[in-house]
Amino acid sequence: MSKTFVKITEVGTRDGFQAEREFIPTADKVAVIDALIDAGISSVEATSFVSPRALPQLADAADVLAQIQRKPGKEIAVLVPNARGAERAAAAKADVMVGFISASESHCKTNLNKTIDEAIADFAQVVPIAEQWGIKMHGGLATAFGCPFEGDVPIENILKIVGAYHSYGVRRIGFGDTTGMATPPVVTRTVDAVRNKFPDMQLALHFHNTRGVGLANVMNGLKLGVTEYESSIAGLGGCPFAPGATGNICTEDLVYLLHECGYETGIDLEKLIAVAQMVEKMMGRQLPGQMMKAGPRLKLMSMDSVRRAVG
Repeated sequence: MSKTFVKITEVGTRDGFQAEREFIPTADKVAVIDALIDAGISSVEATSFVSPRALPQLADAADVLAQIQRKPGKEIAVLVPNARGAERAAAAKADVMVGFISASESHCKTNLNKTIDEAIADFAQVVPIAEQWGIKMHGGLATAFGCPFEGDVPIENILKIVGAYHSYGVRRIGFGDTTGMATPPVVTRTVDAVRNKFPDMQLALHFHNTRGVGLANVMNGLKLGVTEYESSIAGLGGCPFAPGATGNICTEDLVYLLHECGYETGIDLEKLIAVAQMVEKMMGRQLPGQMMKAGPRLKLMSMDSVRRAVG
């Protein structure tokens, strides 16, 4: 009996590095992306073509795409906020452009400096650019499970944005738990509402571990039949435009969970752990990931490697 395949999109070099105070050298970003792809990651959201003034940490987006090693079957996705960003992404030969709109008006204004309607209008200008260059277009929905300024997000807002994406031909949307407000019941309510109205929409879930229930939400998502997730190497991340937003769920921890539950990912966990350790060394501080500290469940140790109790 074949295992169910779960696709993982790595977002650490975008969602993780954008939250760092210090600029990560371009060569380091490239090294991480190349290592992730070598470990078996098939989809990397590598960077964002936002204004360098708004996010100086990702001002080298075009240089990153020019220097990474492109391989067949591996998708390089980038975030694009508007037509100008889309033109830059297209020139840099992105495989996938991801538009993003916040499900709450307050976060949309802090994140994009626009209302939801204005953000939808901007996305409409991105679509023909993607079509002209033959680039896939995905949608992103920030604060999909709650907003730090407004609390619960009305389902009507979510359906409005999903409907706009759908009308422009987008069939894959990532639902972002920007500040870790998702819980299994909230995830179920949101996924069910979207599926009931847009049954042909492919859903990806993007959880943060702000309140410690990120992987619990993944388990619930799997129960709902969602087989695509976005995560960040070593647990990097956190939205710089939302208070209290800490790291994403950790990619190597997620892969371990999926493998232990009998799912297939196509990812070499040992190689992925090595990438997480490399990233932690680059950051110069301890990161949230657990697998890189403990190793797989059946990684055995010598009895001589531990202290013995002496009574």
